[in-house]
Amino acid sequence: MAEFDAVVIGAGHNGLVAAGYLSRAGARVLVLEKRGIVGGACVTEEPWPGFKISTFGYAAGLLRPKIVEDLELKRFGYEPILCDPQGFSPFPDGRSLTMWLDDERTQEEIARFSKKDAAAYPKYVAWWDEVLEQIEPILLSPPVPLGEMLSSWKGGDPQQLLKDLFLQSAADLLDGWFESEELKGMLASSSIIGTFAGPRTPGTAYILAHNELGFLDGHRRIWGLAKGGMGGITQAMARAATHFGAAIQTGTGVRQILVEGGRAVGVVTEAGAVHRAPIIVSSLDLKQTFLRLLPEDAVDLGFRLRVKKIQNRGACLKFNAALDGLPHYTAAPDSARMNGSLDIAPSVDYLERAFDEAKYGRFSSRPYIDTYHQSILDPTVAPPGQHTMSCFVQYAPTELRGMDWNDARSHVAETVLDTLQEYAPDIRKRVLHWQVVTPKDMESLIGMTGGNIDQGDITPDQLFSFRPVPGWTSYRTPLPGLYLCGCATHPGGGVLGAPGHNAAQIILSDRNARRGGSSASADLPAPA
Repeated sequence: MAEFDAVVIGAGHNGLVAAGYLSRAGARVLVLEKRGIVGGACVTEEPWPGFKISTFGYAAGLLRPKIVEDLELKRFGYEPILCDPQGFSPFPDGRSLTMWLDDERTQEEIARFSKKDAAAYPKYVAWWDEVLEQIEPILLSPPVPLGEMLSSWKGGDPQQLLKDLFLQSAADLLDGWFESEELKGMLASSSIIGTFAGPRTPGTAYILAHNELGFLDGHRRIWGLAKGGMGGITQAMARAATHFGAAIQTGTGVRQILVEGGRAVGVVTEAGAVHRAPIIVSSLDLKQTFLRLLPEDAVDLGFRLRVKKIQNRGACLKFNAALDGLPHYTAAPDSARMNGSLDIAPSVDYLERAFDEAKYGRFSSRPYIDTYHQSILDPTVAPPGQHTMSCFVQYAPTELRGMDWNDARSHVAETVLDTLQEYAPDIRKRVLHWQVVTPKDMESLIGMTGGNIDQGDITPDQLFSFRPVPGWTSYRTPLPGLYLCGCATHPGGGVLGAPGHNAAQIILSDRNARRGGSSASADLPAPA
């Protein structure tokens, strides 16, 4: 007899969301996590005494409100922090641009660069609101074919939507709205996050849309933080899942998915323990799941070949640091400008040149850097008077030409500090400790193949009905009993939680159907 109704592989945020919903519906669930802590890429760690760092993922906002409500995450300790301003970008000439929660205040900032752009900005915001109105409803359900999605577009010409979002680059899209290079550079930075593509690469307009999906405390199109770091989110998810009855084992990696009679029936841990269940749920990417954990004959060769072709090359790394005080940015009139993200993205050309180097296997000599000093708004993450610095840095290809990533750490640190020093001359004096988390680290530590933070690029050819591979977009797999719930599935990467939610609904629907019940409503209430 099976010990559990379901075994979830990996306690990242999507694995925990899936476990929470399954347990809430009364299933006996076991979650197995290789690392000693839950969270996957959504963790808080303390590399130096008193400094709590979001090691991998670093900004909140994408987590769907329905999941927060259903799993009662605020009850279990999740505390979102809204950032205002949202972002600040200094420029080499000493000027700066700040994006506030108040759109009118943002317009005043933009007007210093272009009055024409300031007038266009409200229309740009309204256009995005219209687009996101179409996208948001399909996040929490299996994807529909792209043609069907476009045909149901209510806001205008579906052909124009196809062109605007899926065929053109972010640079082309922004050129149609604005003239200021500074504004376009700041906005374009959201179109390349985690993806091995430049802002002039066709399809990056949709990546910009994906990163506009933030919703926090009633505000749309925003980003924020989680109190205590990103681990505050997954710790709350773990508490919720265990409250509903799930068992979570850390320090327990999975070596193999057991296959008997042509279906998944359990897992074998790295220590040799066997856990049997009729449902196996993998939050890992497809290459880890099908090419590492399963025997070659578990699925047909054609499917394995499609898995091998998934594009999940690394594009970024993290530079984390402990500071003895806040750095002074020459272009910042006051430290309040640093409450949100601090972007080094002075122009579209700057971002594109950074990508040009990465295409040939080099770490960008002048990288895009997205920095958060979480300790400003959340003093719990640093000792009194000291601060944290979390830098998302791009581009960092999985394979470096002529250098190993382990040997490149000092070079990376110097490059990041050199770049920041152009805008904050005292940055080096502030750094007490630093840490470089490379694409290879992301692969070895948290199982992200190639260090790809989305478990596969979120470009149009790998989205919606193409994700993870055509024909298998419903979280089911060719191996009966095995389901997928990671961000390799629809709707993609970031701390959305949607893949875990959607996978759980499909699993519960299938489970109910096997028991002879109706599969019309899988989102079952919590047991009394």
